[in-house]
Amino acid sequence: MASVLEDPTLERCFKGHKDAVTCADFSPTHKQLATGSNDKNLMIWNLNPKARAFRFVGHKDIITAVHFSPSGDLVASASRDKTVRLWAPNIKGESTVFKAHTATVRSVSFSSEGQRLVTGSDDKSVKVWSVHRQKFIYSLNQHTNWVRCVRFSPDGRLVASCGDDRTVRLWDTSTRQCINTFSDYGGPATFVDFNASGTCIASSGADNTLKIWDIRTNKLIQHYQVHSAAINGFSFHPSGNYLISGSSDSTVKILDLLEGRLIYTLHGHKGPVLAVAFSRDGHLFASGGADSQVLMWKTNFDLLNYREVLSSHSKRVTPDPPPHLTDIYPRSPHRHHTQNGTVEINPVVTDIQSADPHVVEVGEAPFSMTGVSGRAGGVPGYRDRPGTSRASASTYTHAYEEQEEDEEEERPGLGVTYLLDERSGLPPAFRSTLEHIVQQLDILTQTVAVLEERLTLTEDKLKECLDNQAVILQTLHTDELHEERGAEGPAV
Repeated sequence: MASVLEDPTLERCFKGHKDAVTCADFSPTHKQLATGSNDKNLMIWNLNPKARAFRFVGHKDIITAVHFSPSGDLVASASRDKTVRLWAPNIKGESTVFKAHTATVRSVSFSSEGQRLVTGSDDKSVKVWSVHRQKFIYSLNQHTNWVRCVRFSPDGRLVASCGDDRTVRLWDTSTRQCINTFSDYGGPATFVDFNASGTCIASSGADNTLKIWDIRTNKLIQHYQVHSAAINGFSFHPSGNYLISGSSDSTVKILDLLEGRLIYTLHGHKGPVLAVAFSRDGHLFASGGADSQVLMWKTNFDLLNYREVLSSHSKRVTPDPPPHLTDIYPRSPHRHHTQNGTVEINPVVTDIQSADPHVVEVGEAPFSMTGVSGRAGGVPGYRDRPGTSRASASTYTHAYEEQEEDEEEERPGLGVTYLLDERSGLPPAFRSTLEHIVQQLDILTQTVAVLEERLTLTEDKLKECLDNQAVILQTLHTDELHEERGAEGPAV
């Protein structure tokens, strides 16, 4: 039997959320873990077992995404209440609110220098914001349905976005133009991110697949189909050699990208896994799920010699096929399916001495949760989009969102493009009218984006004029004082 140290181990289980955990991110200081939930609260977990946890109250609806700034002194959270909040991750609980979009904000991410934020929304737009000035900068509008995830490249020159229009788009932040579109998806694209070097992007889908593209050649270099349900999120290891993914099949999978193979399947959640994240040094990773749990794992396998790990794996399981060299030096896409040689782990928490951390509630008074269902542990509580076998993390909801589903389907701007493809039996005239409405809404969205940019420029110009006016008035006042003193003459 191989040494336990080479396998990932479950270190701690954080309990404090009252509903599904939808997102997670480690701080760059390696001291905190932020998680968001359907319970509308942001939790900041201190990794020191004796330290208190903080519950930040302020959002009026489900939290869909969280991200630490590169310095670790801010946490951004996105919500279905159409806002983005910037929090100070300490006991003061101070926050700044961005009224970011006209619909649910699904994703938020800092740029590598920490000066910009990018957000994606159900209003089909991607927006870039100034963190310091706390102002909108510009909008990117070519998606034709909900935007699920947005990320800056490590150098900040590109933005990647994906959504329910089944596309992944690459944007140039200098020209503000879409420079590439990847559309080989059988369902909504649920998550997208760059690797550490910025040479590749990975994207996952509701069709259970995960794909890695080389953005220098625009080629699909790896294609994995190791989950049996929709992939809700993933995270690259900082080395770029590994990737973890969380799925509605209740598992976390660990992929070895150098070998192009699945090496671990982790069982720990009861219900869909909605969020996964590596720490910035790669020594830890976290997973959050529909069971309201946050599990923190110790990586372990990245600390040992790579060849020794492969050798020990081959001794305890059936032999693996040769490495997929076509992926290391790709000539064509190569799909990977689940193999018998993977390691299944049913974890036991090693840190059984630490009690659940004391939670300090900070921020605004809690928003009324009347009508929120208490279901937190299974598939029946979340809503599937038409044509998908399972919903992504951002669509996981409870009874109160199910009540709104019929209303949302009747609103042409929110997902009608997708619904038209799936429904049958509609009269041609009615379908044509709906398509025309969607086109007009797209034009309206672009018009609003242009007006927002012009309004921002106007505000800047007005502020500049007011500053200049203040300087001129001060100068005139000073000159008048000098003239008055000169007219009085020298004192006798």
